[in-house]
Amino acid sequence: MNKSNIVLCGFMASGKTGIGLSVAKKLGMEFCDIDKYIEKKESMSVSEIFERHGESAFREAESLAVLELSKLEGKVIACGGGTVLNKNNIEAFYSFNNKIYFLDVPLAALQERLKSDKSRPLIQKPNRREIIEQLYNERISRYREAADIIIDAGAPVNVVVKRIIKEAETAE
Repeated sequence: MNKSNIVLCGFMASGKTGIGLSVAKKLGMEFCDIDKYIEKKESMSVSEIFERHGESAFREAESLAVLELSKLEGKVIACGGGTVLNKNNIEAFYSFNNKIYFLDVPLAALQERLKSDKSRPLIQKPNRREIIEQLYNERISRYREAADIIIDAGAPVNVVVKRIIKEAETAE
């Protein structure tokens, strides 16, 4: 397998972290979650960054993380839900020959996965379902545009992992 990174993008709760960990393990690659990377560098959680410094400060840290991680090789990188909404982040991934995979999960499944979530700042509102739907509708076309490969990720994790590995091996 070549050393280009596998970058997983998609809406919050699309499975980027869990699927990414499995893909990395099966391919003998290192896994990196951009949000966790930022939390380690900033010594605070994503929620704390949003609360203390605002979304724009988080997005700046995210873009810096994308630049740093894009230059590395042999990684499976899980993006945050908003990472590929920034064209500069997409360009950074592509400038270092990374492959972007969009984990496409139906809105209804995402609504169910997120119904009790307390960790994501953007959906901590009383009208959670409407906020999720609005964000999903705003973002879905941008995920598709950013991706080299669209993966139907509404299936069980092991099936999605196999689909990504098959695509990664085909892309060699």
